[in-house]
Amino acid sequence: MPIRPENRSRYPADWPAISHRIRFERAAGRCECLGECGRGTHTGRCPNLNGGDAYGTGSRVVLTVAHLDHTPENCDPANLRAMCQGCHLHYDRDHHRETAARTRAAALAAAGQLAFPVD
Repeated sequence: MPIRPENRSRYPADWPAISHRIRFERAAGRCECLGECGRGTHTGRCPNLNGGDAYGTGSRVVLTVAHLDHTPENCDPANLRAMCQGCHLHYDRDHHRETAARTRAAALAAAGQLAFPVD
């Protein structure tokens, strides 16, 4: 997944090497998701291989690295999981929803409009 410019400083300088090690040495180019993404499309380990065809979609698989705790500074290998883009997006969906709501509320507040607090 691309790193948003405002979050780039949260990643260590050697992030490209860490990411490569997780995706291609530890995971051997295969998604490590065991269903925690919640997609319901696979039992056991996801079959998607980097550069291959995503099952059922015809899309090309891009292997990414997910931070299980959604904290880019925490690059402990136990907190990192190689995931295909589909599993990664589904795994992060609640986190994305929360950050999007905060971004929208901040934009409204900056514009002087009424915004309700986001829990």
